[in-house]
Amino acid sequence: MKVYFHDNSAADQREDHDSGTEISLSDVGKLGVLAYQYKGENALKGVNDLAKQRDYKNQDVIVISPEAMGEIYEDKVKAFYKEHLHEDEEIRYIIDGEGFFDVRDKEDRWIRMKLVAGDLIILPAGIYHRFTTTEKNYVKAMRLFKDEPKWTPLNRPCDNNSYRQQYVQSLLA
Repeated sequence: MKVYFHDNSAADQREDHDSGTEISLSDVGKLGVLAYQYKGENALKGVNDLAKQRDYKNQDVIVISPEAMGEIYEDKVKAFYKEHLHEDEEIRYIIDGEGFFDVRDKEDRWIRMKLVAGDLIILPAGIYHRFTTTEKNYVKAMRLFKDEPKWTPLNRPCDNNSYRQQYVQSLLA
């Protein structure tokens, strides 16, 4: 997983947008973001063990590509890229392809994380973030959920949301 500050250019969201300033996984961890890598023949066992440890009860697999989604692909990718938060953790394991997750740091700057096959990310509830495919326009990912599968984005601004407030408080601790 490559992690760096986003260059903030207005070019296509699927470009790398690499500012040239890398960020360590430990620094991203200070934002509550957890990152793992599961590759090889025991990869799925590792993902399932993590799911059990963190009490994730459900999962599904999604493919985000023009071939899989047809005419709605571009609109969906743009929707995923709108800055938002969730009231649950967002857990994604990249099975194939690649994509970008952008999260806000404590100074409200974008940090871009490029995930490739084998990478797993856990975003805490309440963190502002967004997602996009790369220029390859293809990612196959497993989504993990604590309860019934749901994906409800709350677009920014929603600073009065209790999950957002809890997240901000966790950064101050």
